[in-house]
Amino acid sequence: MDSYLKTQILIVACVNIGQFIDGYSVGWSAPIIPKLQDPQQSPLPEVVTDFQVACIGSLLYIGAIVGPYIPSYLSNVIGRKPCLLLGGLLNLLAIILIITTRNIAMVYAVRIISGLGMGMVTVSNLVYIGEIASTNIRGILLTSTSIVGIFGTLAAYSIGPYVSYEATGYIALVINIVHVIGILFIPESPVYYALKGKETETKSTLRLLGRLDDLENVFESVQDLDPNDGHSWKSWVKIFTVKSNRRSLIITFSLLTLQQMSGVAAVLFFVTTIFQLAGSSIRPDLATILVGATRLLSSLIAPTLVERAGRRILLLTSTAFCAISLFILGTYFYLDRIQSSIISDIRWLPLMALIMYFFSYESGFGTMPFALVGEMFKGNARSPGSAISMTTAWLIGFLIATSFNTMLNSIGSDVTFLVFSLSCVLACLFTYKFVPETKGRTLSEIQQILSG
Repeated sequence: MDSYLKTQILIVACVNIGQFIDGYSVGWSAPIIPKLQDPQQSPLPEVVTDFQVACIGSLLYIGAIVGPYIPSYLSNVIGRKPCLLLGGLLNLLAIILIITTRNIAMVYAVRIISGLGMGMVTVSNLVYIGEIASTNIRGILLTSTSIVGIFGTLAAYSIGPYVSYEATGYIALVINIVHVIGILFIPESPVYYALKGKETETKSTLRLLGRLDDLENVFESVQDLDPNDGHSWKSWVKIFTVKSNRRSLIITFSLLTLQQMSGVAAVLFFVTTIFQLAGSSIRPDLATILVGATRLLSSLIAPTLVERAGRRILLLTSTAFCAISLFILGTYFYLDRIQSSIISDIRWLPLMALIMYFFSYESGFGTMPFALVGEMFKGNARSPGSAISMTTAWLIGFLIATSFNTMLNSIGSDVTFLVFSLSCVLACLFTYKFVPETKGRTLSEIQQILSG
């Protein structure tokens, strides 16, 4: 392996530790809520109520919706690296609160601050990795963020039930300290230096990354950009007035919105409930673990194929199979509702459909939109543009997750999953019509395509 590849992989590994913590935060509530409902395990003076349980789940996303707007402003003022560090420090504060929890308000604070850190780290990671990575491995490194996040969630699912409430915090504390220390030693983004007109620093960073030949491309990608626009209202206006930024916003916003409308957040939060509702022949807790393992294994497909097959092919294939799997699940619930005689022979079908869904989702639909977020938008609009796309989509995901039980009760399980399937069909059609292939193209070349 070339030395420059080793350097870039090591840098991204340091950055992705923060993504592991984000994934851990997402999964943390699943094993923790039963502990807070048990007087013998809870650090709280009283067990939590159903309303408090709902708040513990939802407050993470309230913080996550706000978090991305912090680096969208600061990344062009103080740089990409300080934003990564600030996100890591917010996660550190949340973890300290886990260890010292004494009342429900502190648990709420943990979730909100974790959400802020998650929002900051996720956007900062995608922007930073997209700007430091060589063209031939940029897609692989960008999709790695999703894989590490899934691994963090699976770690929370696997470790949380078997350790104390405080121990879940101590485990995360050690990992997060390594992350913060690692961020101190990574270089600043060459694109940020180019935005500021610092040619010497840009050259030095590109030399470290083995990308000195890209010096002209880096400066070309930020040409005609005012370095002061990034931290003023002008950068937000240019998201809508500059054609390439506008197309970037439409593509990333639409894909991320349709991604959330496929019901992924609801399915993740209520996967055990879904199996119970379906009367599956497989134990719900075992089925949940199988689904989690499927997510992790299938997420490894995207980095393997993204620089071979390309973004479009993975998206088209993934969304098509997501639509089919959710259609199968909706059909199962329809047969169950009409009390079909064959339902007793296909109790295994919900597990098969969800495994197929997550296998398809993580191999493309769950990873490619985030990779595109890291590749699109002009340099000084990349952070605010990414923030708008991701936070709006997260808000939609939050609304779908919180209204999932209402949907089940009002329109039925079958119609609910058929609606989710339709969203995947729309995502497939949208990809075919509007999403350009970015494989093997520099950031400057991608901007030229979007400007055409």
